[in-house]
Amino acid sequence: MPDLQAKPQTKTASQRWLVMLGVGLGVFMSTLDVGIINVALPTLVQYFQSSFPEAQWAVLGYQLISSSLVLGATRLGDIWGKKYLYLGGLIVFTLSSLLCGVASSIHWLIAFRALQGLGGVFISGLGLAIITEVFPSSQRGRAVGIIGSVVSLGIALGPSVGGLLLGWFDWRILFLINVPLGVVASLLVMWVVPTTERKQEKQRFDLLGALLALVTLSSFALGMTFGQSEGFTSGRALWLLLVGAIALVSFLAVEARLEEPLIKLDMFSNPRLSVGLLNGTLVFIVLTGGLLITPFFLGQVKHYPTSKVGLLLAVSPVVSGLIAPLAGTLSDKFGSRSIGLIGLGVMIGGCLAISTLNAQTTEQDYILRYFIFGTGLGLFRSPNDSTVMGSVPRERLGIASGLLSLSRTLGVNVGVCVIGTVFGALIANLAPGTDVAVAPPEAVVAGFAGSYRFAALILCGSAVMTAIVKT
Repeated sequence: MPDLQAKPQTKTASQRWLVMLGVGLGVFMSTLDVGIINVALPTLVQYFQSSFPEAQWAVLGYQLISSSLVLGATRLGDIWGKKYLYLGGLIVFTLSSLLCGVASSIHWLIAFRALQGLGGVFISGLGLAIITEVFPSSQRGRAVGIIGSVVSLGIALGPSVGGLLLGWFDWRILFLINVPLGVVASLLVMWVVPTTERKQEKQRFDLLGALLALVTLSSFALGMTFGQSEGFTSGRALWLLLVGAIALVSFLAVEARLEEPLIKLDMFSNPRLSVGLLNGTLVFIVLTGGLLITPFFLGQVKHYPTSKVGLLLAVSPVVSGLIAPLAGTLSDKFGSRSIGLIGLGVMIGGCLAISTLNAQTTEQDYILRYFIFGTGLGLFRSPNDSTVMGSVPRERLGIASGLLSLSRTLGVNVGVCVIGTVFGALIANLAPGTDVAVAPPEAVVAGFAGSYRFAALILCGSAVMTAIVKT
């Protein structure tokens, strides 16, 4: 199937890399902030004298806004142009970071975090689309790989940077640090990012589709959140998931009938797009599930302190971030499908190797196994993202970027639920009636090993699908 990507706007090599710097700085700032706030939750509970569930809404509010609005925001980027919406997202994110840093109560902090999520949705949703527009298709894999590297490093460094800053300064610095970064990124984007060439004919924004997408995604996210905390048989979780399902059916029915829908459903007849998005979701199910259960192994079996656990958890994201640009360059030369398949194979091997960890495992054993997994992740993500972005016409780059962001969000939500359930069930089989947090080490090891074998099975399905579907 031919590459549907139009030629990028004419830019010199130095100008293109300045665009990468401006966009990459914004993306790094937004991903770094996610891990930083997680580390600060106990401090926020103590400072504002609130409950932990209430403080968690400082995280959930951001995630809810950024995930539920992503399709509408990225479609606006295709209609109105990506530069100024991305720039507006940076400004909102920077201003809301300042407001978070001066918040006088937990409720104001939650409100400002939600505003931060509104800025973050344009940053995460449109950054990749801008990069794809600016770089030629021959360099797309490398450019996408660098953005993937920025995301991985932001995720990996968030907890450790947050821990260091909390040790040296007041909690407010975690938000105020975004202000100078945001100002620099905004100036760069204003000066060097080209204005998107818009079509002559006027395009309509599908407001009904955007509202239905908002209801679908917010209901699903909230339903999964309450399901994890209260159980999926609880009334709130069941009602929210039911509302999400009804809204999804309504959304699909509306989109199929409109001339200018939010998402053209025939886009998914392109296997490069549909398989790439599904693969991205499956990989993030495995990645998120691993990040959920690994601290139990390191804490309850190896008895490592929290600081060491945080550093060890960063192994895979850091390795993935370092490998991603190389993987993108290789995909430009040898093809995205082959490099992506190699990445999936390496990840499968990494999962099986991780499943052999036990109480006698050394730090070197741990690092080697997660190094393998991180290498596979880095080899997979850049080619897969490049494939998705190269499978749509220029006027749909924004929505394709939004779908990629949504696939990661769905993977995160489902991964916590699915892998967490498998982990808990395997532990309960060996230690009936015991809570996971106080389970004996041998039960944790068994649950950990079985969960990673299950994760390897998920990735095998992804690899088989990639190999047999003609892309």
